[in-house]
Amino acid sequence: MPDSNASTASSEIFREKLWPAWWMWILVVGTGFAATAMFLPVNRPLSIVAGIVVFLAVGIAVIAGTSTISLTQDWLKVGRAGIERRYIGEVSVHRGEDATQERGPRLNGTAYLCLRGWIDPVVKLEVVDPNDATPYWLASTRRPEELARALQETTRA
Repeated sequence: MPDSNASTASSEIFREKLWPAWWMWILVVGTGFAATAMFLPVNRPLSIVAGIVVFLAVGIAVIAGTSTISLTQDWLKVGRAGIERRYIGEVSVHRGEDATQERGPRLNGTAYLCLRGWIDPVVKLEVVDPNDATPYWLASTRRPEELARALQETTRA
């Protein structure tokens, strides 16, 4: 995969950060409070420091774990993986129960996954590279129709 960091922003057709749901931040804050409560019987100043450190560590971990979907004319990047656009075949959008089935009973164990439990819709991207054993990619996205449309438009272009 070529290094396209410098020119990616100007040539991006689609970009989405898969930020955690609002309730995840409640869990991050709650973890900080729990650390404070654990250390409170030992030492009050230590408990406050421990709570802040745990809050920051968990918050940074959540932010660092936030994946991005990025589509250019030639490449699709989902999380840390990238695939040339020419190797993407059929694209399908799945919501609700259909998305649940794609993430569960219909899931192929060799598929590439970038799933986030707090995002219901998924996009299924067929891989048509004869040298790639991965049958498809399955990715969570809050804007599945927009991503599918962008992929179809780059096919026609």
